[in-house]
Amino acid sequence: MKNFYDILQYLKKYEIYIHVGHRLWDIEVAALEVDNLYKAKVLSASDYQTMKVILAKEHKEEAERSGDLGHYNGQKSSQATSKA
Repeated sequence: MKNFYDILQYLKKYEIYIHVGHRLWDIEVAALEVDNLYKAKVLSASDYQTMKVILAKEHKEEAERSGDLGHYNGQKSSQATSKA
């Protein structure tokens, strides 16, 4: 497994399809599903760690690309603050 796409393909084996409509949110939902598979003892510790590292990297890159850095600098995202 090398990237987010590989993780999405793996999740499809368990009939888990993710498309929320915002890539950052898709990554977050995938991380929750990976956590659930690990808790259910479907994933090995090694696969779980690999997936979590990939998802963290992808999440950080997408947050930087989209300008939604609220998760990284302790502030609300630009979208959340503009709606308030």
